[in-house]
Amino acid sequence: MKTFVNITIYGLLGLAVGLSSCDSSLLDTSPTGSISGDVVLKDASSAEIAVNGIIRMFYAVDNHEHFGVASMAIMHDMMAEDMILGKEGNGWFSWDALYKIKSLYTRKDERCYNIWNDNYSIIASANYILAAETTMAGDPKAVDYVVGQAYGFRAFAYFALAQTYARTIVGHEKEKCVPIYTGPTVPSTTGQPRSSNEAVYAQIESDLTKAAEKLKGMNKKHVSHLNYATVQGLLARVKMVENKWADAKEAALQAINASKCKILKIEGFRGLNNAKADNVLWGMEIKADQSGGWANFFSHMDTLQYGGRAPKQISQTLYAKMNTTDDRRKWWNPHSHFNTFDGAQVKSGYQQDKFHFANPKEGTGDYIFMRVEEMYLTAAEAACRLGDDAEAKKYLMELMKMRDPKYTTDKTGTELGKVSSQEKGSLLEEIITQRRIELWGEFGRMNDLRRLRQGFRRTAADGWTMASYLLKTRPTEDPESYMWVLTIPQSEFDGNVNMKADTDQNPMGD
Repeated sequence: MKTFVNITIYGLLGLAVGLSSCDSSLLDTSPTGSISGDVVLKDASSAEIAVNGIIRMFYAVDNHEHFGVASMAIMHDMMAEDMILGKEGNGWFSWDALYKIKSLYTRKDERCYNIWNDNYSIIASANYILAAETTMAGDPKAVDYVVGQAYGFRAFAYFALAQTYARTIVGHEKEKCVPIYTGPTVPSTTGQPRSSNEAVYAQIESDLTKAAEKLKGMNKKHVSHLNYATVQGLLARVKMVENKWADAKEAALQAINASKCKILKIEGFRGLNNAKADNVLWGMEIKADQSGGWANFFSHMDTLQYGGRAPKQISQTLYAKMNTTDDRRKWWNPHSHFNTFDGAQVKSGYQQDKFHFANPKEGTGDYIFMRVEEMYLTAAEAACRLGDDAEAKKYLMELMKMRDPKYTTDKTGTELGKVSSQEKGSLLEEIITQRRIELWGEFGRMNDLRRLRQGFRRTAADGWTMASYLLKTRPTEDPESYMWVLTIPQSEFDGNVNMKADTDQNPMGD
């Protein structure tokens, strides 16, 4: 419990820093050093400082491979088969790809601790805001806006924890997930035990439902904030993991219709670095003094910086699934000089050209967490799962007509292979393939493999040039494996009397 409580209390004292791009009237209510939680939460206007403080947590930098939510996306991609690490560089994210991070649960500078700490810090800060709902002065709609943000952020954090520290909910409903906290916490607060998957997902759904109720009909006050459409997009993700297909489709369509976002051609959002692009449902504006220098997403992806020393590449197999007329081929370069290993041209993956700094000199680019294209793919998959191939193809074609003028499909059905490389030729498989291509580097492929209950294989033919990354002795083909379930940090057991390492720790092995 002490893992995140102390950080959050300190954070509340300094939340006046906020977002430098927001209305200055929200940022100068008190000197940073003198502000208190009571002052911040006394009215809706001041409470937006607390909202901005939570947002800052989403891209706060601890080290070169930990820079908030965007680093989680790289981690979940590197754990799967579609994103290849062409060279190790300084080794950042290599241990994710090699599945060596679970043993580092005692360290506070490694993945197990960072993801746990980040998300519980978000939860604790959101809980302070929610506890002040009934006493917060101001216009009721302004209060609803702040409270809606808090519910949405708390749901996001619990979902991230569930996706990382437990097996997927379907088939594992009663298994242990993570502790639930819904009220303000102080250092003396008694820690909670691990709740079940079904309890955590019930909390996530409840929070998103309340967020949607509070935010419906409201416009974002800042591009980094949530709105009704964003919340529906988050709900669609949750419903997909729960295999509640009708709910997933409805939430995705709500997100599409409420957002008024539109699918863009590739030229309309080159670099994927502008949170204000017309296809972005949710992203975070990053200012130069908040970029993290080398410790940010674009540094790891863009070959102009560290991405040139540790290239992120698409597998040749996935690249080949695009027609030659598919505009997304521009996102990767099969002829790049970065497609080499040990100084010789080899059968490596193909260097990414999808993500680039918006301003290379300042090292800046916005983080994009959700695009409307994802919602069309979600609606397509959900419709297919519900047995409506025609509707599924309709949503799929809405995307594909903006990507490949010659694309067609006559596939049907929902059969999937036990591992992703076992192709069955179904429509569902086709939709997922297009999802893998469209969202490469954005979503975290492992999150989809978990919910699909599929294993994976890495091969040299895909472009995996380093033999150790093939994971030949690991159970990557087993969707029930604990390989991709992280260990809980030791600090949680040290500070929580209701969690015991011998009964509550996740398996150290696979």
